[in-house]
Amino acid sequence: MNPSSRNQATLSNLSESTQRLLNSYALAAGAAGVSALALAMPAEAKIVYTHAHHVITRGGTYKLDVNHDGTTDFTLNDTYKSTTSGFYAILSAAPAAGNGLEGWTGGKAWAFALKPGAAIGPRHYFPANALVEAASLAGSLYYGGSWVNVKNRYIGLQFQIAGKTHYGWARLSVQVVNRSSISATLTGYAYETIPGKPIHAGQTTGTDETTVSQSVSQSPTLAMLAMGAPALSIWRRKQPTEAAQ
Repeated sequence: MNPSSRNQATLSNLSESTQRLLNSYALAAGAAGVSALALAMPAEAKIVYTHAHHVITRGGTYKLDVNHDGTTDFTLNDTYKSTTSGFYAILSAAPAAGNGLEGWTGGKAWAFALKPGAAIGPRHYFPANALVEAASLAGSLYYGGSWVNVKNRYIGLQFQIAGKTHYGWARLSVQVVNRSSISATLTGYAYETIPGKPIHAGQTTGTDETTVSQSVSQSPTLAMLAMGAPALSIWRRKQPTEAAQ
């Protein structure tokens, strides 16, 4: 065999060896490529809505478990006290540790009575626990909070699931009965399953679509290698076209 033939044989053997190596790598990369692609896909956003009809009257309480995991996230309390000079009533929502109601702090930590569509999320503050109070002192009536005689308003909720912060809402109608005691009706609540993702008051279904952006890389991916020679051939043909763009 002449030197030229030996060189051609060596090149041929090298090519076959390289091809076998690529094929072996492609098989090994198949599972890894699919797994990596699955991990790269963002989780699908989902809103869990619960219809309700719970009436809370003088002296009553209601334990709200927003995500139905058996843990009370907020306890609605309708407190009434009679005094020698009048009465005092307050509707509040005591949050579990790490939870809160959207609102503001002043003389009392008041919760907002949000309108439908109001945004609830990480850019807002959740220090509140009081909704409305009514009191009579020396014959004078006093009302506090933004929940006095409202229908279908929303509490912005921030609460914890497995140590991660989620956002949701609870819908209530509130009345000051006979100008003294307070009655509240909880008609529904919802939360966003993605930690840290905002929700809108009254929103019961997700509006975002999860998509995976697909583009041709400047180097072959694991997924392409897993498909073998046909995919690599397509990738090679695409490179000059993309480079010219």
